Amino acid sequence: MDRTNVPRRLLRVVGRLAACVASLSLICAAPAFADQLEQHNDLVNKFITEMHADPLVADCAAHGNFVASTSTAFDHVEFPPSSFDSAHSSVTPWNDSFDEGKQRVKVDSIVTVEGIGVRQNGSDDPADLKFRCGYVGPQMLAFSWNDPVPPNRAHSGSSGKHKGKGKHATGGKTTKKSSKGSSGKSSRATSSKSATKKKAR
Repeated sequence: MDRTNVPRRLLRVVGRLAACVASLSLICAAPAFADQLEQHNDLVNKFITEMHADPLVADCAAHGNFVASTSTAFDHVEFPPSSFDSAHSSVTPWNDSFDEGKQRVKVDSIVTVEGIGVRQNGSDDPADLKFRCGYVGPQMLAFSWNDPVPPNRAHSGSSGKHKGKGKHATGGKTTKKSSKGSSGKSSRATSSKSATKKKAR
């Protein structure tokens, strides 16, 4: 009886410990998220009150600043007052999908804003960054920017970028040609194999 109760007690203790660890991780994550949200809201308020930015443009710029700061290339983004003029930002009514890729979500407005990306090492020249945000009402549903280090293509180098451009430019014709070429090669290979078998006989 005692032997069967010991494993059960251990399982209960382990289960309680796991629950405590899970709740602690949630407690630790909550303040970090709250800090990010507070920083975002402070930045939005600053852009609106000090630089007279449109609220959606201000929100897009604040989100762009956060995303760029997570990049390996940039420390932060600077938005001078000119970022919020009509030459460097816009709110365009839109009743279509945000893009033709993974973010094919339908939005009712597209916001663009430009900023200056300050590099992490500080020695390189700053980069001109362009942020594009898709909204339904005040809610952002999609986001893109001209990240010089795309997260999924960083390891593939420039060839990965050219592949992406090629698909858009040619509408996938390059893939069809390459598949025809490869099928031709395989048929030639099989015919040459059968010819060698006949000779062997």
